[in-house]
Amino acid sequence: IIDFAGDRSLVEWYNTIGKNGWRLEEFQHYYGNATFDDDVSSDAATFLLRMYLEDLDPVYKYPLDRAIAFILESQYPIGGWPQRYPLKYEFSHHGLPDYTSYHTFNDDVVWENIKFLLTCYQTLGEPRFLDPVRRGLNFYVITQQGPPQAGWAQQYTMDLKPAGARTYEPNSLLPSYTYQHVKLLMTFYQLTGETKFLAGIPAALEWLKSCALPLSMTENGRYTHPVFVEIGTNKPIFVHRKGSNVIHGYYYSDSSDARLLTHYGGKVSLDIPSLEKEYERVKKIPPDLARKESVLVPRAHRGPLPQSEFTRSFSGVGRKGVDEKRVQEVMAALDGQYRWLTKHEETSHPYRGDGTRTEPTDEWATTFVGDETDTSPYQDTSDQEYISTAAYLSNMRVLLDYVAQTKGPAISRKGQDHDRKK
Repeated sequence: IIDFAGDRSLVEWYNTIGKNGWRLEEFQHYYGNATFDDDVSSDAATFLLRMYLEDLDPVYKYPLDRAIAFILESQYPIGGWPQRYPLKYEFSHHGLPDYTSYHTFNDDVVWENIKFLLTCYQTLGEPRFLDPVRRGLNFYVITQQGPPQAGWAQQYTMDLKPAGARTYEPNSLLPSYTYQHVKLLMTFYQLTGETKFLAGIPAALEWLKSCALPLSMTENGRYTHPVFVEIGTNKPIFVHRKGSNVIHGYYYSDSSDARLLTHYGGKVSLDIPSLEKEYERVKKIPPDLARKESVLVPRAHRGPLPQSEFTRSFSGVGRKGVDEKRVQEVMAALDGQYRWLTKHEETSHPYRGDGTRTEPTDEWATTFVGDETDTSPYQDTSDQEYISTAAYLSNMRVLLDYVAQTKGPAISRKGQDHDRKK
């Protein structure tokens, strides 16, 4: 959160609005540090890298160097990253320890930082990025649990024990993260050619099969797995909540799949057969061939990546073609003041003080927001119109992609200046 009114105003926000966001436990305390959650720091760092690579403008070099130094400094020696940095330990809530210093996979903290460092190595060519990248890749191998529950947790303590985090994230193993990590391990094999990244996949696949939901809980085949699996018993854990607000309400877990959390969910759908098929394909690729196109393979420097390549480097997805009809629709949607107005966006209750309702009701068990004192976001179902940042970005992406595909490669700012001088 950036508060242009200054730090005092931001602290006040955390002590009032943040404190009363029932499901937003990460906003219930002001840490005064940075977060890697939701790609916040890695995305900002990547933006600085892209700006610097545009024409090597030294204006962007200093903040880029600071961002790189921050990500390198915050990495634990064993290869993982905390959720927040510099490390803080003071927010013990609901009897649980402060989890923000734990090794964190949640919201791709580790992979997003690795991906940023890989891009730095690919574009800047500095060998100092290789060691932190390799330690990050190895961290996935180190943290896999042993059979018969050969999966992964979202967080790990300093002694690498699985750990819970927010009160609706119990200490458990997660099929969805295990599924994603298996896919990443295959990517790591193709980056390095090292078979150790494939070695744990068969056990992970077996565990994923073993913890599938019973047929009676799949909701006619809509879901395959629980979000959380109990360590030791391999049974599903389902999380619920009671009450009306953050002051008197609470989260709890049991074995019932009734009245699950809407804001987090309790079940997921995973395509295990396709994952097995991909593993069978990848493991047949010889190591030298697997890493043939890897950014880690020493080769002649190929220069900075074009801007369009940033979305292709690791995900395989680039800019999509845009037809004129879609462009006309976007332009026609502008109002008389050149705004894109939308309905049914997320909003929140204004701060009204701490909640006073104490009854352990189920009224808010499956909603995004509790009573009128809960400042958590929820969808506005009225006809109120909003200026939406998400809609703005989506529409601008359409227009920018259209300009790029019709005008050809962009000219750098230095090139434009040179042309004007001529």
